[in-house]
Amino acid sequence: MARLAGINIPNDKHVAISLTYIYGIGHSTAVNLCESVKINPASKVQDLTEAELDTLRTSIGKLSVEGDLRRQAQLNIKRLLDLGCYRGIRHRRGLPLRGQRTKTNARTRKGPKRPVRK
Repeated sequence: MARLAGINIPNDKHVAISLTYIYGIGHSTAVNLCESVKINPASKVQDLTEAELDTLRTSIGKLSVEGDLRRQAQLNIKRLLDLGCYRGIRHRRGLPLRGQRTKTNARTRKGPKRPVRK
């Protein structure tokens, strides 16, 4: 398995698909990366040379991916919590943030139904 950005990407898949295993790289970013380093996105990872993998590593190194991106997202949420704004309060209570209805839906954010007490 090739190791890029601290992640083992699968060898038996196309390069563009394998790059999406890295947190912060989606399909369109993966295809753009392949085009920028002049690698065919449809080629398999196992067929890449070490030089091609090194160019991919350097181009991925310029992006914010994996631990840095996760840390940045957590800091953004912490900032909202500290501010005490609406979105921060919704994060704190574990409720949806973006105006969804909560009377009947939102089971993913609210957790399993609690039994009704009589």
